[in-house]
Amino acid sequence: MMKHRKERGEIIMAQSFQTMRMIPSGELQDRIDTVQDLHTSELEHYAIVKDKETGEHYLHYVYLHIDLAGSGEREYYHQLLPLATDDVLAIVLGEQPYTYPDNWLRPYLRNGPNDHYVWFDPEGLEDAEEQERIAGEFRKQLREFKERGQYDEDSVRRLLEAMEKLLDGEVPRPDDLS
Repeated sequence: MMKHRKERGEIIMAQSFQTMRMIPSGELQDRIDTVQDLHTSELEHYAIVKDKETGEHYLHYVYLHIDLAGSGEREYYHQLLPLATDDVLAIVLGEQPYTYPDNWLRPYLRNGPNDHYVWFDPEGLEDAEEQERIAGEFRKQLREFKERGQYDEDSVRRLLEAMEKLLDGEVPRPDDLS
């Protein structure tokens, strides 16, 4: 249920956190209420929370980081994963896993710089790793191509076909280039 608030005599509709790029920590803390605590240990805490202004639910994950290499300072990190109504029910009933990072595969909010929450997309990490792997394979194939010293049309065609296979997700066989 979307709530409205009055500011300077104007009625303002609450904005979903999902449409905001950065959310001030104070605003987020003012707007969320805990619906149900799920798990608490010395190092982490999980709870389902609800945005009082929009009615949206989130899985709130808090973990404690202790700087063991330095000062021993304790710092808490917060992350909020948007949940659909079906997800809320399944988690509460114990039918859906929710632990971080295994089940946090969609964009979520995490506390970030300047006392704001920012969106983080874990899918981008896998894409970046895959792109880096492909780039490394390209470099290897080009180096081997140069070492062979064969620059005829057929050799260039085989190199380009092997690179195309890489981009399509296929692993080229060593004889694809020779």
